[in-house]
Amino acid sequence: MPPESNTAAPLQIPLRPLSAAARSALLLAAGGALLGPAAAQSSGAEPGLALQPSLQLQERLPGGRELAGPTFLLGDRIEGQTDVQTRVEGHAELRRHDLVLKADRLEHQVANDTVHASGGVRVNRLGNIYQGSELKLKLDSNEGYFLQPRFTLLKNGGQGEASRLDFLGPNQSSAERAVYSTCSRPDSGPWKPDWWLSASRMEFDTATDTGTAHGGVLHFKGLPILGAPYVEFPLSDQRRSGLLPPSLNIATQSGIEVALPYYLNLAPRRDATLTPTLMSKRGVDLGGEFRYLESDFSGELSGAYMPGDKLRDADRWSASIQHRQGFSSVPGIDHLGLRLNLNRVSDDNYWRDFPRAGKGLGLTQRLLPSEAVLNWGRGDWSFSAGSYSWQTLQDPAPAAQIVAPYDRVPSLAARLAPAPFSLAGNPDWEGSLQTELTRFATDRTIQIGDGKSATVLGGDRALVLAQLSKTWQAPGWFVKPGLQLHARQYQFDQAIGSGQSSQGLALPTLSLDSGLFFERDARFFGRDLVQTLEPRLYYSRTPYREQGYLPSYDNAPFGFSLATVYLPNPYAGNDRIADLDALTLGATTRLLQPETGAELLSLGIAQRYRFREQRVTLPGESTVASGLTDLLLGARVQWTPQWSASAELQYNPESGESTRSTLGLRYLPGPYRVLNAGYRVKQQSQQSASDASRQLDLGWQWPLQALFGTTPAGVAGRGLGPQQWYSVGRINYSLPESRIVDLLAGFEYDAGCWIGRVVVERLQNSTSSANQRIMFQLEFSDFTRIGSSPLQSLRNNVPRYQYLREEINPPSRFERYE
Repeated sequence: MPPESNTAAPLQIPLRPLSAAARSALLLAAGGALLGPAAAQSSGAEPGLALQPSLQLQERLPGGRELAGPTFLLGDRIEGQTDVQTRVEGHAELRRHDLVLKADRLEHQVANDTVHASGGVRVNRLGNIYQGSELKLKLDSNEGYFLQPRFTLLKNGGQGEASRLDFLGPNQSSAERAVYSTCSRPDSGPWKPDWWLSASRMEFDTATDTGTAHGGVLHFKGLPILGAPYVEFPLSDQRRSGLLPPSLNIATQSGIEVALPYYLNLAPRRDATLTPTLMSKRGVDLGGEFRYLESDFSGELSGAYMPGDKLRDADRWSASIQHRQGFSSVPGIDHLGLRLNLNRVSDDNYWRDFPRAGKGLGLTQRLLPSEAVLNWGRGDWSFSAGSYSWQTLQDPAPAAQIVAPYDRVPSLAARLAPAPFSLAGNPDWEGSLQTELTRFATDRTIQIGDGKSATVLGGDRALVLAQLSKTWQAPGWFVKPGLQLHARQYQFDQAIGSGQSSQGLALPTLSLDSGLFFERDARFFGRDLVQTLEPRLYYSRTPYREQGYLPSYDNAPFGFSLATVYLPNPYAGNDRIADLDALTLGATTRLLQPETGAELLSLGIAQRYRFREQRVTLPGESTVASGLTDLLLGARVQWTPQWSASAELQYNPESGESTRSTLGLRYLPGPYRVLNAGYRVKQQSQQSASDASRQLDLGWQWPLQALFGTTPAGVAGRGLGPQQWYSVGRINYSLPESRIVDLLAGFEYDAGCWIGRVVVERLQNSTSSANQRIMFQLEFSDFTRIGSSPLQSLRNNVPRYQYLREEINPPSRFERYE
């Protein structure tokens, strides 16, 4: 009889059927006693491992309960001595929550919880697989050694071989004369990876997911390409401090660019990157970025400094601060937020000489905003207080000059937007009230009419905008009258052209929007659909008030389109309210899927008729004649999920010519396959169409094998499979000039465990010059990248571009639990 035990038998679930031969099975409980099946079932003590309902298997047991769990031994023959040792021969297996060990023979020493296995040893510990000839392992501390092992890591698919592997604890191991790669290992035959890292000693830390190679040499296609006495490499995508791979660029302006970034993992939600860059034609650029992320705030700080730039014979610098702050954790304050967007550079040529200095808007544009905005909302009210200023980077060529915007320092605004309310017992009225007080500051010249101009040094503007409307509607129609009152008061720093230093103005606008809805069942191209017909009539009237003598602080024209033709004012901003007396007639027809309501096709047409001449315009514009405007036509088609197209045409009936037209086409048949095409024509003047701007825009990502045959089905997060060539790029081409304006084009090769990229980039920075560079990169999957990365340029410029290593769900050890 076995001795008494404090642990009863846990629920035993058969892992597989036993062989026909009489196989033995033993369960080693936490107390170390050797229990037979009968004794295990008869024990009445509390279980050492309680079962709890869960929708997800636990990768690791919490609170050190792994050691308290049971250990199973299976094999063809089992013998041993209670509390001393157990020997298993023939299909020997040892199983625990975190470990599966298989071998021809194994012996378990109970006193020190040590197992010694030999002959075809295979260990699966938390999803990491080790195979070799001989193993000795202390189970409770995971200490021991493995001779001639091969190993496969779970998190990144890393593969390796070594002469000896020493387990140094639950998370540490060390391999002698080791080879490591993420290239897959064949089921049979020798392993010949495309790339590998060799070292006299490698250390693996699964707690930090970091590998360390001593005397490491990186080989690619049999050639050593990089070596170092000490190399750290990742075992997952977890962040860690260290030297990042160098980046190499070849550019026309800067020459050879070599960057050596260093990453600092400062805290779980803070990091920094220091990037010194050597430019052969210019000098050293010292760049850096700091990022932070908390529950109530986040942001990025970045900058660069180049002392003594040889290109301009001056010091160059840039600085950017992005900060977003919420105050939800402050008692008594709701919906209060702060936003900072501050950008400055040293000189006007910075955007031209450093075309890749910033991210997104960054520091690469000619208008750099600096904004500090505080927002607050409560109920139907919202408030904001902000300062908005600009740095304008001017081009020395007069034709390339841009108009500097006015700074708003500060601007205070309040808005009331209540839910629909009742007025005089009549429900469903809609209204809003917007107030604003702004200080404008700048030096600029404005046109005031009659060929005169004036310099405005600044001024204050108070604005009140009130709107009221009501909608009457039924299933087949709607009518929506509206009234708007736009009032503003100016106080100038000095007298303007009219001789006044203050001016007030109030303008009402009356509008009437109406439409009908018709629908019918239809059948086109073998599909049952719902077709709609939606005529629309829109009238707007604003009286004339002379405004040409006032500055245009924040006005800009809306593009004339099917969306803006139904607006009461053709200008954005608040300094020009056009004296519009016009009627817009339009119609739209759609084809809808009856089951989902998805829109397959939409066709629209609209035209505006002005009953009188429009005299209020922006500076530099002439008055707009009465009568019919250009005819607007638009179409949008997505007959299948793969194909989509859109077109818009602005047609002048008198001249019989189009003044503006756009055409867009997209084909998206599946992952890593996208074609985008755009064609834009814009007539520069009303007198002649010969000076029209015509541009062709092409963007794509496509596997080249698909041009000559079929490609394998896509694998989520792993491209379309190994040995795939992809073409990727975007071209902006000017047809009248027969030249490329901007170009980004290249190739990607996915070999499964590595990716190669070659991309050529050409960016126009003036009418006569462009900056060009070549980017070449080798990406060793889940290991490192060497060369210059074109990924950010591809993401920014190629619509729907997919990175060949999209993030997927992390693997689970239970996927290979055997």
